[in-house]
Amino acid sequence: MGKIKTKEEIGKIADELREEGKKIVTCNGAFDLIHIGHIKFLQKAKAQGDVLIVGLNSDKSIKKYKSKDRPLIQQEFRAETLEALECVDYITIFDETVPMSFIENIKPAVHVNGYDYGKDCIEKPIVEKYGGKIHIPSNYKGISTTKLIERIMKVYGK
Repeated sequence: MGKIKTKEEIGKIADELREEGKKIVTCNGAFDLIHIGHIKFLQKAKAQGDVLIVGLNSDKSIKKYKSKDRPLIQQEFRAETLEALECVDYITIFDETVPMSFIENIKPAVHVNGYDYGKDCIEKPIVEKYGGKIHIPSNYKGISTTKLIERIMKVYGK
């Protein structure tokens, strides 16, 4: 069985994992052009518990909140890339621009968010509603997808 699950499947899996006493960790994002910053972030997220469930923004949601020109990589390929990572246990794709329904479905013990969103992120109330906490790992400095795209355009955009 693969790691990529539907919303319904991942909700049931999360319930079963909690019943087994597993500490569930979630994080979410576009994960477009996966780079070392993403890898370090996911590894730090996994270190917060027993099972890491990644909420992957769909192509549709990324177009709404980032740009009509993004993502660069289709959601199926982004999901398969995440699936190949040892630190990722499950992936589920969601269409909303914010991850509230994803978090509500999973009810994680820990939700890991990027340093740029901070501990008072929009996810905090829903995470805390179920007794969870927000964790903000240190940033892997100097790399982001946006900076990577800018560099590629500078080098190859001529």
